[in-house]
Parts: sequence; structure tokens; C-alpha cells
Amino acid sequence: MSVAPQMSKRQAAAMPPGGGAGLKHEHARDILETPHAVEFFEIHAENYMGAGGPPHHLLRRVRSDYSLSIHGVGLSIGGAQPIDRDHLARLKALIDRYQPALFSEHLAWSTHDSVFLNDLLPLPYNRATLQCVCSHIDQVQEALDVRMLLENPSTYVQLESSSMTETEFLREVSARTGCGLLLDVNNVYVSATNHGFDAMSYIAQFPAERVGEIHLAGHAVDCDGAGRPLLIDAHGAEVAETVWSLFRQAIGRTGPVPTLIEWDNDVPPFPVLSGEVARAQAAMIDEIARRNQPLAA
Repeated sequence: MSVAPQMSKRQAAAMPPGGGAGLKHEHARDILETPHAVEFFEIHAENYMGAGGPPHHLLRRVRSDYSLSIHGVGLSIGGAQPIDRDHLARLKALIDRYQPALFSEHLAWSTHDSVFLNDLLPLPYNRATLQCVCSHIDQVQEALDVRMLLENPSTYVQLESSSMTETEFLREVSARTGCGLLLDVNNVYVSATNHGFDAMSYIAQFPAERVGEIHLAGHAVDCDGAGRPLLIDAHGAEVAETVWSLFRQAIGRTGPVPTLIEWDNDVPPFPVLSGEVARAQAAMIDEIARRNQPLAA
């Protein structure tokens, strides 16, 4: 069984609650000329593994004024083969360079033999997968010297070999490795719609005490071959009202935590994106006020 690692100094300073956005180069002028429209920015690690150039020029300027979250998409935490040591070394160099407040990855796999599939594929939730995922997280946290947040996936198929629910699996992974969790509320709604389970019940069962960050995003609506609703985690639209309702339920359990608006496709003007961030921040302010209300006599 994995043993929860000791917290490093880098891990001890948590990002304060607030709303964040993905860093997009088309927003550079707005970000630099309108400082602090959001509380933090998040980048995809794999977009910044080169040594220099325009991406790093902007990131250095942004990092001097904002907290940073680094979100990985290429470690293949759930893959059957060993963690790619070269990829891990590039990731460590990036984290050492920019000292992010948060680092996260996905509960998914994306590699087979020497092939990288450029997708986040689902896992069976069983004891064999649990052992593999925990071993990989231990390796990553030890190599990077940071506490990783593990994100719940959006899924489009369910595997018959699963013997645990997703929330049970995530709770056990976090308990064994000491990693935190990233609660992607849109992913919950997408998976719940696709598989016919209750999204509010999922939020109620999620290990709220382990959540270090929340993601919100828009999704695309489609139908499967039988004409049933099929949602796609497309990150190309504003957050749906149903997802906002789930978010309010989530922060009712977790308390306010750093919350990111993901908008990676059909990227809107910055005021539209920052407006979504402001809505998340307002919900957290309301939750703080609710928690501070005196009890009725």
C-alpha cells in the first residue's frame, strides 16, 4: 500500500480561494493592460515544455503578477506502462521554473506501447487499477516534490470490470497517496447525463475534504446512435446553468476553493471569459457570507 508523502515547503502555501482562467495568448493585451481581472491563471504543461519563445515571454510577465496553476494532460497516470521519465523531467523543469501554487493531472490514460493517443481515456475502477494509479502518483509526487491534484474525468463509456464507484476510487487513491483532488463539476454533469446517474448524488459523495481546485466549463450537446442525449466536454461555450447549480452545491461542501473557468475552443473576448470568472467568485463570496451568518435564535 502507498504511504502518503510528507508535505514539502512548496506544497505548504496554498492558493487562496478565487476565480481563475486559462491563459490564452489572444488575451495577452487585455491581461497585461487590465491587471487582476481574475485571481489566477492556469496553463497546460505540455504547451510550455519548450525552452523559450513567445509562450514563455508572456507567461513570465503574467507570473510576476498572478498565481499560477499548471495542469498536465500527458502523464497517462492510469496507463499500464511506466511513467515516461523524459516527460516527467520536462514537467519538473517547468514546475521548478515557475513555482506554481497548484499542479494537477487527469484520472485517465493516453499511452499504449510507444504510441501517444492524444486523448484522455477511461479506466476500470478496480483493485488492479488502483494499485497502478497509486504507484504512478507516488512516483510523480516524489519526482516533482509537489502535491498533485487528481481530476475526475468526463466519460462516454462505462467498463464492466469496475468494482468501485468513481468517488470511492478517488477517495481511496487520495487516502493512499496523499494527493489532493480537482473536482471538475462540468465533467460530473457530462458523465451523469451520458450514463444516467444523478449528478447531485455524485457531488454529495465526493471526498470534499480533499478538493484543492474546481474546474467549470461549457459542454456541447449531441445524441448517441439511439437518440439519447450525449454531452461532450468541449470547453467551447459558457458554463451551463445546471453546472452552476452543481457548483453551488459543491462549494457548499468544500468551501470556497480556487475555481477555474476552462474555455479552450471558440475562445471568446476576454471580458466574456472574465465575466464567467466573476460569476464563480460571486458564488464563493455568497458561500462565505452564508457560512458566517449567525445561527437563528
